Amino acid sequence: MSAHPTSLVRMKGVTLQFDAKVVLNGVDLSLEPQEALVIMGLSGCGKSTLLSILLGLLVPNSGTVYFQDKDLMNLSRRELNEVRKHIGMVYQNAALLSSLSIGENVGLPLRELTNKTASEIHSVISEKLELVGLLDAKEKLPSELSGGMQKRAGLARALALNPELVLFDEPSTGLDPINSGLIHDLIIKLREEHHVTSIIVTHEMESAFLLATRMAFLDGGKIILEGKPDDFRDSAIPVIQEFLSSYTKHEPKKE
Repeated sequence: MSAHPTSLVRMKGVTLQFDAKVVLNGVDLSLEPQEALVIMGLSGCGKSTLLSILLGLLVPNSGTVYFQDKDLMNLSRRELNEVRKHIGMVYQNAALLSSLSIGENVGLPLRELTNKTASEIHSVISEKLELVGLLDAKEKLPSELSGGMQKRAGLARALALNPELVLFDEPSTGLDPINSGLIHDLIIKLREEHHVTSIIVTHEMESAFLLATRMAFLDGGKIILEGKPDDFRDSAIPVIQEFLSSYTKHEPKKE
């Protein structure tokens, strides 16, 4: 079996269980270049698990997982590390190293995974921090930044290697409206201006409808609905209706 030639990501029949607990039960999912796929579902349904599988941190019990034309289930450690250079990850808690400055955090993947010179690394650090509006924070420690600024620093680090795909795990959870808006604007800018493809795990409906070009809902270990945002607004599936009930029906629709 080979991946569809235009797909950046393709999962087929992915099943994962821990002891008797089945987390994913035959998940099929694909992602085309420049899409922003939002994955939703109740807490503990396996949304973040899907991201870990894409990074090669978890190996499913069965199924196939492709990134571009590479079968992640059959790669050596070296080959998997090469794939990871093309995938950026923005963690829910930013996951910055507290002992390193913001600039050093952003430069970490460049120092560990490339042969760039110190001057080249310095240039990339400045470029990515400027993109997320944190150039002035380069020498600060993570503890000196607000939660929203730490999230943006985590995004800058995820972009250091110019990945084709960026994974976001609850990118605006716990942030005030202003910082949430900054994160949302950056995700949209990355797709529209820098042609970055993204998968966004979130339970926040405002974020989901603002960011998504396509949505998928995970329930009972399976994708029970996948489609455009309007498909979710119009869905008659009870669990999805209930999930969306807290989101106003009068929000403006995306063009």
